[in-house]
Amino acid sequence: MKIKTSELIGPALDWAVAKCEGVNEEAFRLYYEPTEPADYDSNGYPEFHYSTVWAQGGPIIERERLNLSPTYTDIWDCWPDFGMSDELWQRGPTPLAAAMRCFVASKLGDKVDVPEELV
Repeated sequence: MKIKTSELIGPALDWAVAKCEGVNEEAFRLYYEPTEPADYDSNGYPEFHYSTVWAQGGPIIERERLNLSPTYTDIWDCWPDFGMSDELWQRGPTPLAAAMRCFVASKLGDKVDVPEELV
């Protein structure tokens, strides 16, 4: 199912980020909802929650040099350090959501084909 990057949230956004990070779909599904201790990362968080866990999304923000700024109550803007392209400028309800949308836009474009069960 094609979704605008600006509308990605929750599991669909985390899946898109995982795709950008080179994680295959099967691994994402296996680890998104952990069932045993081995399904957690070294910080004790379930794998692939980039848009809600700073230990996972934060390093991407730093590595990709993403800029964040609050705009209105509960709205954040994010844009890459390398340009102010309208296609890459993204908004979100949290800093992590805005940043992960910006990251996905920079890698996959303004629309992403997301598995229907994640929407």
